[in-house]
Amino acid sequence: MDAAKGERYARLFRKVGTFIGKGNIARAIEVLKQGQELAQSQGDVAMARRFGEEIERLSAQNPPHD
Repeated sequence: MDAAKGERYARLFRKVGTFIGKGNIARAIEVLKQGQELAQSQGDVAMARRFGEEIERLSAQNPPHD
């Protein structure tokens, strides 16, 4: 992974952490989805999977309200 790509992923994960810290889980999931799309567009299967796992983890902790 080149440094620029790694920095983009790191920036997204920091952003997610900020939203989680503020209790804004829905926005954190949105950012994770953006990261997953970026990784998929770059052909980075491992990072796309990691973003997907984090989406699942946060979604399971915060089920949608009906």
